[in-house]
Amino acid sequence: MTRAPRILGLMTGTSVDGIDAVLIELPGWPACGTPGRPPQLSGPAPRVTVLEHRHTPFTDDLRDALLAAGRDDARTSDLTQANFWLGEVLAAAAAELSDGADVIASHGQTVHHIPAPDPARGWHTRSTLQIGEASMIVERTGRPVISDFRPPDMAAGGQGAPLVPFADHLMYAEHGVRRAVHNLGGISNLTYLPGLDVAGVLAFDTGPANALIDEAAGLFHRRFDDGGQLGASGYVADPLIRTWLDDPYLLAAPPKSTGRERWNLQQLPGVFELDARDIAATVTAFSVRSVAQAYEQFVLPLGLDEVVVAGGGALNPTFMAQFRQALAPVPVVTFEERGWNSAAREAAAFAVLGYYAYQGWPNTLPATTGARHAVIAGKLSRPAP
Repeated sequence: MTRAPRILGLMTGTSVDGIDAVLIELPGWPACGTPGRPPQLSGPAPRVTVLEHRHTPFTDDLRDALLAAGRDDARTSDLTQANFWLGEVLAAAAAELSDGADVIASHGQTVHHIPAPDPARGWHTRSTLQIGEASMIVERTGRPVISDFRPPDMAAGGQGAPLVPFADHLMYAEHGVRRAVHNLGGISNLTYLPGLDVAGVLAFDTGPANALIDEAAGLFHRRFDDGGQLGASGYVADPLIRTWLDDPYLLAAPPKSTGRERWNLQQLPGVFELDARDIAATVTAFSVRSVAQAYEQFVLPLGLDEVVVAGGGALNPTFMAQFRQALAPVPVVTFEERGWNSAAREAAAFAVLGYYAYQGWPNTLPATTGARHAVIAGKLSRPAP
């Protein structure tokens, strides 16, 4: 009997905290490289089996190099070295689980994402860049690797994001349940799943989640706001929040995507007039309210039964308490409260996208990215025979 396909997904997110390596199995799906079609969706969520999950934290020097690249503080030589440096680290993380994998899917680290021109900032071309040299992973593991997921969608007129909703629909859509799957990473993004109808899927980046909070924590020489203590300890400057909530990105209708290049403390007028604790409290409250505003504008009118939250923000009790209050009476629960693995969610999603790409099947939803048509997102790198 042919074994179910097993895919290893590698994900580094906008929080730039490390690598999640997730080995998944797809029971009942065609074996990798064989003809066939994906099965019809049925049964409860999730439909993907997570066999193993390991997290590899970034060293401080690698994290600093990646953040510098995202801030436009890196020279071309710095970026070139960071690409292979991260490739080595991804390869090492993959090697621990690759023996059981048929294919590896590596998202890489987004160092810049420009979904729309902005001449005022010198952005004249829609573009995106993820680094983490895939050839290093192929060489270390001897497995085929799918990488560079976002450029094909951009070439088709899309924003190159969000791509995860394609996998969210396969894994988490259920008949009769109007569910939002929400990720609170560096950037906040949601996937609205109106039952099993793929035509009704709505997905977009709402704006910041942990990106601003992590920067505020950096003022205290911390990587993040552990336990939400900083966000709960300062004064919330509501007048500033009201001004920031008028940002054109937050008011624009989907499809839309964004990143750290837009959401950083330097881009928030008046933020440095506050002291450090008040900055932490204010950007926490602003991030929550920007998420809530997105639901009020674009999701709640469609009908919503529940929100299931993944990502580092789900571990921030200050953020979650404010989030639940803002969306009440709609239930807001975490993946863990459902018995699901939130830390594995995005790496598992890109493993699914990688499987589809390897099979030669389209793996994007044009309605969520704005592309003219669905594409096969991802570039295949093979080991030598």
